[in-house]
Amino acid sequence: MWADTPAAQTAQGRVIYVATIEPRGGAQQDKEPFPQAALPAGEGYRKTPPDGNGRWEVVTYQWSPGTIVVREGEPVTLEVVGVNGGDMHRGTIPGIVDSFTVKRGEVTRVAFTATKPGLYPMICTRHTPTMPGTLVVLPK
Repeated sequence: MWADTPAAQTAQGRVIYVATIEPRGGAQQDKEPFPQAALPAGEGYRKTPPDGNGRWEVVTYQWSPGTIVVREGEPVTLEVVGVNGGDMHRGTIPGIVDSFTVKRGEVTRVAFTATKPGLYPMICTRHTPTMPGTLVVLPK
């Protein structure tokens, strides 16, 4: 069971705040050579070659926090804010939440009650393979 509702609605159960983030790093070509090895395929990584000033960058995407812990039977609302990492993240938590969409500058509420203990991947289907998270459902 899931719900993808506007932030203005009142949440039920425990609210957990989550953000989409975009860690990035880079260097000047004359101080650190641009790495030639290819990154894994998919939109989860982005490497930009040196610009006219010799600056290059590498970027990846993450959920923050990357691990969320709840109890079996506990009503939970994830309040996910799109900070950066692209204009949109299409998410899923297989076995818990079919799908939800997070847009930059907006809050998406994802309500559910986990009915079975276990580890569940929290996946941005757009930024694979690098934007996984984990939902940990502890037994009652």
